[in-house]
Amino acid sequence: MPLNLQNFRDYYEILGVSKDASYEDIRKAYRKLALQYHPDRNQGNDKAAEKFKDINEAKEVLLDETRRAQYDEYSRYWKQKGFTNKTPKATTWGGTSKNNRNTNVNPSDFSSFDDFINQVIGVGTPKEARTNSNGSTNDSTDPFRNTTRKVAYNANSRPPRRDIEARLTIPLAKAYKGGKERIRLEDGRSLEVNMPAGMVTGQTIRLRDQGINGGDLYLKITVEPNSQFQLEGLNILCQVPVTPSEAVLGGQIEAPTLDGPVKMFIPSGVRSGQRFRLANKGYPNEAGKRGDQLVEIQIVTPKTITEEERQLYEKLRQLETFKPRADLI
Repeated sequence: MPLNLQNFRDYYEILGVSKDASYEDIRKAYRKLALQYHPDRNQGNDKAAEKFKDINEAKEVLLDETRRAQYDEYSRYWKQKGFTNKTPKATTWGGTSKNNRNTNVNPSDFSSFDDFINQVIGVGTPKEARTNSNGSTNDSTDPFRNTTRKVAYNANSRPPRRDIEARLTIPLAKAYKGGKERIRLEDGRSLEVNMPAGMVTGQTIRLRDQGINGGDLYLKITVEPNSQFQLEGLNILCQVPVTPSEAVLGGQIEAPTLDGPVKMFIPSGVRSGQRFRLANKGYPNEAGKRGDQLVEIQIVTPKTITEEERQLYEKLRQLETFKPRADLI
């Protein structure tokens, strides 16, 4: 009975590359398809999951120089008659080439192309070991008995789990509020992560099962310096400029916070560098408790003034009794 085409797994076709594709071309094609059909991006899609298994099986062969050479040599047998659904019989294997590959192969000794490829290069779904009537392994039917290399490979088995680490730099406002953040990993995956509120530089966030083959992903957080807010533990320092008249007269001013602007009062005669505390407007800790915001007053003078302002300042200078340099005389 001729072999059914469905029994033949064309790994080149699965990855969408030509038979003379370079290692780099195959690697790029694999990464593109792995990203497209990854289970994380196709949850509940059985066809995508099966496709993901196929491209991984193809990758295991075509990115291994020895396996690829063996696959190229033996895949030409798929058009021959054979694979008659009979139990494989003992096979006499011919001489080997300098690459230690068996060259005298009879496809009719195998019940399917999968059996054939699995026995020759160790790829495909492994069959049960052949045994004698007493249950012991019959090495005489093992085609690898006289070879120097045995390959035990199960396409359905998962490779070892591996944890990975990635670094994420985020603005202070995002670190404070948390929320969804999209990150791209070195292996090409793109993840949308729900980040916690109150992140700080040096913090590590563990994402379960997002590493390699079900391992964990560890995100190392760096919070970008902010020109307006400076963290001092759980407190936030913010400098707020005021005019000379605001400093002299006092009153209500507006100060920025991570939650938005708030109104606060400053006393008359406030000094530059004087600090005021806004309770519970600081940074949160892991328990949700917040520090305070420290508002540091900076008295600033205008670089340019109108003629009317100049006249008023002149009049004020004539009227003012404050002598800041009196102690220097």
